Amino acid sequence: MTALIFTNARLIDPEAGTDATGWLHVAGGRIVASGDGRAPEADAQVIDCGGQCLAPGIVDIGVKVCEPGERHKESYKSAGQAAAAGGVTTMVTRPDTLPAIDTPETLEFVTRRAQADTPVNVLPMAALTKGRDGREMTEIGFLMDAGAVAFTDCDHVVADTKVFSRALTYARACGALVIAHPQDPGLSHGAAATSGKFAALRGLPAVSPMAERMGLDRDIALLEMTGAAYHADQITTARALPALERAKRNGLDITAGTSIHHLTLNELDVADYRTFFKVKPPLRSEDDRQAVIEAVRSGLIDTISSMHTPQDEESKRLPFEEAASGAVALETLLPAALRLYHADQLDLPTLFRAMALNPAQRLGLECGRLSADAPADLVLFDPDVPFVLDRFTLKSKSQNTPFDGQRMQGKVTATYVAGKEIYRRS
Repeated sequence: MTALIFTNARLIDPEAGTDATGWLHVAGGRIVASGDGRAPEADAQVIDCGGQCLAPGIVDIGVKVCEPGERHKESYKSAGQAAAAGGVTTMVTRPDTLPAIDTPETLEFVTRRAQADTPVNVLPMAALTKGRDGREMTEIGFLMDAGAVAFTDCDHVVADTKVFSRALTYARACGALVIAHPQDPGLSHGAAATSGKFAALRGLPAVSPMAERMGLDRDIALLEMTGAAYHADQITTARALPALERAKRNGLDITAGTSIHHLTLNELDVADYRTFFKVKPPLRSEDDRQAVIEAVRSGLIDTISSMHTPQDEESKRLPFEEAASGAVALETLLPAALRLYHADQLDLPTLFRAMALNPAQRLGLECGRLSADAPADLVLFDPDVPFVLDRFTLKSKSQNTPFDGQRMQGKVTATYVAGKEIYRRS
């Protein structure tokens, strides 16, 4: 394995909270040392970064890869290529496949497929209940033995509180992390937009932001009862933030994430009924967006993810209410996040704290850092390169991105996993 010394790099260290010029030495697939000034003499390949940013590779919680069942939408091979091009070095994959990943056998199948076809690290999550139908919990212990790093029914809320409380209790006994989608299922069923004047004018079925608050309140009450480890996959409204803050202050084992789309888009973006902007939960008001940005800045919201959800043209080329929810984002996560940096709303260490360090720590991983002995999972990027996104250039099989045709700034130059270059922009 070739040793590397990155010189003239702008080192983005989310652990130290620093953004400074320096060098980084990699050997044996791990970081040896870093510093400023003159790089040490060593038997290594020298890579002059030319002042570009060098940061820990992104750890993306909540990536959907459509194997098994819908390989035409996204395969592990295409998802891995997209991840590498987007600076994502670890994909934490969702179990909302056809069939759901709810048995050790299915989990072993996708693990083998990922190892064979994907250059990035892939950590699978498993379903919390069988078939994600909220009636009977899965064999959590056996699935952990097979490699599951967390348990989630994704956007299928476990409505039966007794079933959910039993699953949380069992997960706590096994030391398992449960990831949930905080929504009141009754209020949010069939919604395509966030309630308000805009949704009413557009004639779209809508859901109140209170549905997220109510779902989170219920989950927090069950956490107080069970003591389980819990992560809210997407917090997108200002109304949910006080409950999250109280839960953390009270010492519950709770973290929360949000999606890049809810950080960079708002409900007005669906004005012309473009279904590429239909995501779940629906895009929120500008006030909500600003509140969530501030929550990321303060650390109240821990993680930012792509919530990568491939959908084929047939699923999206429908009336807005009928179209499938979701957008691809493995390749657009970083340039979209850089919008917040260029707008002076979040600095780069804060962004990479939420995209790399915090998700790694929540899952007990060594990556997400630039410190000595951490895995050399790295992304080299130029934050200032302007471009217009053409969705047909994306490496994902599906190209359902809301950023198609938009002006963006910032591109990945190279991606490294365990010190091995897996992508370089031509």
